[in-house]
Amino acid sequence: MSRFKRLFEEMASEKAPGPSPTFSLFHLLRALEVISEKPIGRGKLARSLNVGEGTVRTIIERLQSFGLSETSKAGCVLTQKGLKVLKKYQSIFAGKANVEKSEIAFGKYNFAVLVKYGGRRVGSGVEQRDAAIKVGARGATSCVFKHGHLTIPGVSDDAPEDFPRAAAQILRLLQPSQNDAVVVVSAEDSVTAVYGAMAAAWTLLEDC
Repeated sequence: MSRFKRLFEEMASEKAPGPSPTFSLFHLLRALEVISEKPIGRGKLARSLNVGEGTVRTIIERLQSFGLSETSKAGCVLTQKGLKVLKKYQSIFAGKANVEKSEIAFGKYNFAVLVKYGGRRVGSGVEQRDAAIKVGARGATSCVFKHGHLTIPGVSDDAPEDFPRAAAQILRLLQPSQNDAVVVVSAEDSVTAVYGAMAAAWTLLEDC
């Protein structure tokens, strides 16, 4: 398992006194992104992550215990280690975008994530769909860019021809390269669309 993947799965699964945590590793990843934008207080971070203040307190404690963040007078900030991990995260999940409704994006809110070289791990797309649904999304579509074409495994070898509106958005917003994967997730609210896309994309990380 990759060090990056192992780090966040360990943070999310670490046992602590009291009730089981009501957050996932995707909340930790999102927290890393939000904190990187500017110093932020606990209340604002809780609202950004759509969790309660008790939960966000635990999230902050996890990030701090693994050396990824610290608290300043201005709020939570990333440490040098945190910035390094963020850079790795952004190199793997190299593109994110809200997308409009289309032939493959049917929710009120739709969000897409590009996974560098993730196309090698896309099968039928069922694993990504199931991961997104598990966190509350309505569904997910997995696309792969190969040989200069955007494809949808098991559905279309030429997405621009078969799904022109969807393909045009993906190509314009995310600009995939050879063997990149793009997961498009649909949900009834924006937060679930983002977490669903992160969950689907996570299944495409290399295990070693």
